Amino acid sequence: MNDILPGEVETWQFLETQARRIFQAYGFTEIRVPTVEKTELFCRSIGETTDIVEKEMYTFDDKSGNSLTLRPEGTAPVMRAFIQNKLYALDSVNKLYYLGPMYRYERPQKGRYRQFHQIGAEVLGVDDPKIDAQVLSMLSHYFQEVGIRDIELQINSLGCPECRPGYRKALVDYLQQRLSSLCEDCKRRYETNPLRALDCKSQGCKEATQNAPSVLDSLCASCEDHFSRVRGHLDDIAVAYTVNPRMARGLDYYTKTTFEMVTNSLGAQNAVAAGGRYDGLIEDLGGPSLPGIGFAMGVERLALMLGEKSIEAPRPDLFIAALGQEAGRRGFVLLSALHRRGLHAEMDYEGKSLKAQLRRAGKQKARFVLILGEEELARQAGQLKDMDAGSQEEVPLGAVEELMMEKCRPADREAG
Repeated sequence: MNDILPGEVETWQFLETQARRIFQAYGFTEIRVPTVEKTELFCRSIGETTDIVEKEMYTFDDKSGNSLTLRPEGTAPVMRAFIQNKLYALDSVNKLYYLGPMYRYERPQKGRYRQFHQIGAEVLGVDDPKIDAQVLSMLSHYFQEVGIRDIELQINSLGCPECRPGYRKALVDYLQQRLSSLCEDCKRRYETNPLRALDCKSQGCKEATQNAPSVLDSLCASCEDHFSRVRGHLDDIAVAYTVNPRMARGLDYYTKTTFEMVTNSLGAQNAVAAGGRYDGLIEDLGGPSLPGIGFAMGVERLALMLGEKSIEAPRPDLFIAALGQEAGRRGFVLLSALHRRGLHAEMDYEGKSLKAQLRRAGKQKARFVLILGEEELARQAGQLKDMDAGSQEEVPLGAVEELMMEKCRPADREAG
């Protein structure tokens, strides 16, 4: 579990701001759910034979003896809130997104921690393949906007309750002949959760499943048509993708369309975003029979991928370098006025030398510096330095506030 410090947090803020901006353009609204849920929610939704439930959840009993769990993922809590608050009664289609910490007790590795953060989105109430394509388009759009290029969208279909049992039996029969080559986890659960062997990172499992039957060969006519139409819509809107028939999700609730955004820059654990359809989940959790599709992205991994593109802290619009007690008082009044008008302004509070104050203004990369000393106060003026242009002019003290608003007001503030 890590602190996110100044110098790092600006990148996180950028990723979150871009998510809000883009997701809202696609009609999504934010939902915030508790960090702690009843353990039963995750056992029912994720699946009792998954790694998450078996090994990775932070679970404890509260003082009343209730079993609670720090959320290991975001979809199940959002579904619980959707059902409990009857959001389906307000609109037949719900588009929701969330941001926040998740918790899994797994081996820390590059970009993966026991407290990690996700940005996720869910669409509830639509089974048309166009919504699958729209969700994938939004995800691809997000990666383009944040400047991450080393990424590939991979898609697959896991079928539905009608056709998956036949595939599951074929896969179990195949794995049974190769049990000695599987890792201990896959040996233990090959009958209860055989799909996990397909994306297991163990070299033995990779080799043993190399020629495993493909789920795409077992799809029923309805699932095959759905997957074909998803691909057709992606082609129509020019969203690039590849079909990965070996893709399997670690959660039991996925059906039909599944997908991952993968990269080659983060080692073996190469997925930075993943998701899919979960058409039976809402009903399984006690809600109405409604389809759903969604995804989640790991913020730590996104920040790693940005690397040298990390976002710098905002530059102060103005640094006030005040020399002397009266100049400090007048500077503080101006500082407060600029803050109330939305400008990022800073000043020295300790009465340091002009040289030291200018050095601090340079370190903060201030756009302008206003020098106030005894001589300037006597003329009711200040020396305004443009740090980018290297120029300097004297301006009346009474005009500084409006002049700075004119020079530094952001375009969005002007529009407002």
